[in-house]
Amino acid sequence: MGTLGYLLDTHTFLWSVRESHKLSSTAKKAIADTSIKSYVSAVTAYEIMNKYRIGKFNEFEYVVKNYFDILREFGVFELQLNTRHAHYAGELEWEHRDPFDRLLAAQACVESLTLITNDKAFDTLDRVNTLW
Repeated sequence: MGTLGYLLDTHTFLWSVRESHKLSSTAKKAIADTSIKSYVSAVTAYEIMNKYRIGKFNEFEYVVKNYFDILREFGVFELQLNTRHAHYAGELEWEHRDPFDRLLAAQACVESLTLITNDKAFDTLDRVNTLW
């Protein structure tokens, strides 16, 4: 069974914008495949903006200043956060405590999306389909 779409983890989105060598060839190919929708979560917007505000993402100032234009340029869709996602993230049996990751995992599960991530923390969560 195929995916209903791809959800880009925050680092995947940032590395895509920068055309980073850190992206795997599989991830690049999936993101470039316009026959399958790619989404960026509202959670990612918050994570980027919050980390920039506290001085952790200074190298991504371009993304911060041009966020919505970048989404349009890349042809990715915004995935809003809803109560179902938050509820699922809260009840998710997973030792990982990072709230951003928990919400992204929940969105991927609830929306039947494949999470494009290099984060090994998701490997311990069999409910989430990942690609890298």
